[in-house]
Amino acid sequence: MQAVRRVKDVRIGISGWSYAGWRGRFYPQDLPRRRELEYASRKVSSIEINGSFYSLQRPTSYQRWYDETPRHFLFAVKGSRFITHMKKLRDVDTPLANFFASGVLRLGDKLGPILWQLPPSLGFHPDRVRSFLELLPRTTTEAAKLARRHDEHLAGRSWTRALSHRRIRYAFEIRHPSFLDAEFTRLLRRHRAALVFADTAGQFPYAEEITADFVYLRLHGADQLYASRYTDAQLDWWAERIRTWRDGGEPADAERITDDPPPGRNGRDVFVYFDNDARVHAPFDAMRLAERLQ
Repeated sequence: MQAVRRVKDVRIGISGWSYAGWRGRFYPQDLPRRRELEYASRKVSSIEINGSFYSLQRPTSYQRWYDETPRHFLFAVKGSRFITHMKKLRDVDTPLANFFASGVLRLGDKLGPILWQLPPSLGFHPDRVRSFLELLPRTTTEAAKLARRHDEHLAGRSWTRALSHRRIRYAFEIRHPSFLDAEFTRLLRRHRAALVFADTAGQFPYAEEITADFVYLRLHGADQLYASRYTDAQLDWWAERIRTWRDGGEPADAERITDDPPPGRNGRDVFVYFDNDARVHAPFDAMRLAERLQ
């Protein structure tokens, strides 16, 4: 019997959903704030949770977000800046346990990739990156075990149970040019983690090195960081690349770091998040790109 090839998933969404400036433009003026996620999740197929970057959330919040979104919706979760920006990936056993104990696993089957955004001040230290990658739990079951090692900060407000046994995907967004290094990409490939393709109006390093069986894009603005709207021509350009990545290929002009054969040549899931939120372009650009890929 011939194996059935799974159709690869393309998820297009936004980075966060709670922005005061979006009211009256994306959100109806009379929509209660508590219903913003419900509204946004009917317009896009995935959303990055950004609050988890700034502080540990609560299990009740993750459960509410699960309940407010459609059945097949997916969240990406942004990893704690305490781990990436303050600890800079060093000595993070307990902070990582706290992060998973804060309720991430309550997303259940709606848990998509976990995003680690590295700060511009952090250069590439191979041993540090290797240790961090080895520390990351590969499955929800491993994450639940790690979460049980949380400290007193999570006492009485933790969730340490996996609702199902599933793989956890990780993506790394770099902001220091020293990460454009073959050793870094091979570390990611070894651990099946994705290098984020981050469009930042030229402010931060960019590469299209595929290191996992999925692709993760963050579109912060092509011309002005966080602020510029994507033109029709720019969205057409991205749509064509996304189709190529989804189908297991690479664009002919891909900005590679190595000559290594990319994984996922039988097809890849693709996650795309618009972060050009300052002038309310993100949700509309996400919907415009999704129309091109229907």
